[in-house]
Amino acid sequence: MDRSKEDSFGGSITAGSDFLQLSVEDARAGGLSEWLADRFRSAICDGRLTVGSRLPASRQLARDLGVSRGVVTEAYQRLNEEGYVAGRGRSGTIVVGAPGRTPSARPRPVPGGAVPTDAVFTTSPGVEVFDSLRAAPARIDLSPGVPDLAAFPRAAWLRAERSLLADLESTALGYGDPRGSPALRAAVADWLARNRGILVDPAEVIITAGTAQAFGLLGEVLAEAGIGEVAVEDPGSLGARQHLHNRRLATPPVSVDADGMDVGALRATGAPAVLLTPAHQFPTGVVLGGDRRRELMRWVDEGGLIIEDDYDAEHRYDRPPVPALRSTLGERVCYAGSVSKLLAPALRIGWFLAPPRYRDAVVAAKRFADLGNAVLPQLVLARLMESGEMERHLRLLRRRHRRRRNAMIDAIRARLPEATVHGAAAGLHLTITFDTGFSDVDLAAASLARGVKVQPLSWHRQRPGRPGLVLGYAASAPTAIDDGVAVIGEALRRVR
Repeated sequence: MDRSKEDSFGGSITAGSDFLQLSVEDARAGGLSEWLADRFRSAICDGRLTVGSRLPASRQLARDLGVSRGVVTEAYQRLNEEGYVAGRGRSGTIVVGAPGRTPSARPRPVPGGAVPTDAVFTTSPGVEVFDSLRAAPARIDLSPGVPDLAAFPRAAWLRAERSLLADLESTALGYGDPRGSPALRAAVADWLARNRGILVDPAEVIITAGTAQAFGLLGEVLAEAGIGEVAVEDPGSLGARQHLHNRRLATPPVSVDADGMDVGALRATGAPAVLLTPAHQFPTGVVLGGDRRRELMRWVDEGGLIIEDDYDAEHRYDRPPVPALRSTLGERVCYAGSVSKLLAPALRIGWFLAPPRYRDAVVAAKRFADLGNAVLPQLVLARLMESGEMERHLRLLRRRHRRRRNAMIDAIRARLPEATVHGAAAGLHLTITFDTGFSDVDLAAASLARGVKVQPLSWHRQRPGRPGLVLGYAASAPTAIDDGVAVIGEALRRVR
């Protein structure tokens, strides 16, 4: 007996393919090609194979099924003549149509499908609000928080990736340290020392899936330690607040003025911890003043815990760099940063520095969350940081973002002269406010209905305040920014 046709239990192995779970045992004698074509027709008509799907190479499918290649090529030819598939050269055989598709077919979801504006803009946004807003189609997207994605350094990334893979030991492809790749942790430590004045041992750096995961992990650890609330800036990031709420943490609001968070108001909340954006407050853009920093130091000395979100401090245009709180208060500050505003949010790479009393617990939470970030992107990013490519990219972004920031300010002056501009000296967004008398949620909805995507300021408030919008400028060309602000001006006249 041919042992290659025998399984470990002594029975014969039936030829078949994982693709559509095809098995020649199902075929009628003498009708292999028609049977195979019929299986593909059914899969196309019921939605298992959608337009654009690629069929297996005829040689490989014939080998899997244990039939001659002619059986497969004949089946493919029949499907081609009936309009189901077409040959695309090196791309193979592709599904191009679905004649006779049944009403029960399952169409593939279309990314970016239309979302009604009233499903996006509500007075009390839910946890899915940002997903809904991203999915809503718009001619011009002025959402905050996104860098110029078209400027992503593809060539430099590819060079670093090729160089890395040429030298990479196979052992590096196994499970990694849940804290992150040692190479990236060292590169991040150097980056923080050079750019944020933070001296930290690489062993203390924890690589996370962006700052969002850092807040989630820390929230879990704080809740287990008996901390039930984290004070937040008001206005302050709705997204960050949602991550804390997901860990059952209350978020008492603390007012923000021209000098940043009111530390006296923070004391009045009685909260043992606070989440801050001191270098570029979100969304107002103010910097935490020197007197407030000294007050905050006294609050920390009394046992308070600071969580510093350093989300876009590298992007500055008209002012000198602002030191991170972590650089002066050391290990009494939980510090979070990422490459989302430097390279792209899609990389999902951030870093977190936790005080010694929480570090092991955060690492344990990270281990059980995902065993650590994907290693290959970490190693590529480490090479970009080590080579100086990140600094070069940041210089390019600053020039481009400054031009777009200026275009937005000019457009607001011309199209929205009644608006007050806040936070234009740094970052990727600015905020505008208006006199009271209308709903900024209605203004955002009216703008989206006209093809322009923005965020209402009230989303980021816990207490009432002046209506306004948070406008991102980094990802749009100056002409689009001017057009978008003009549309907002039209929408404003309708909602007032």
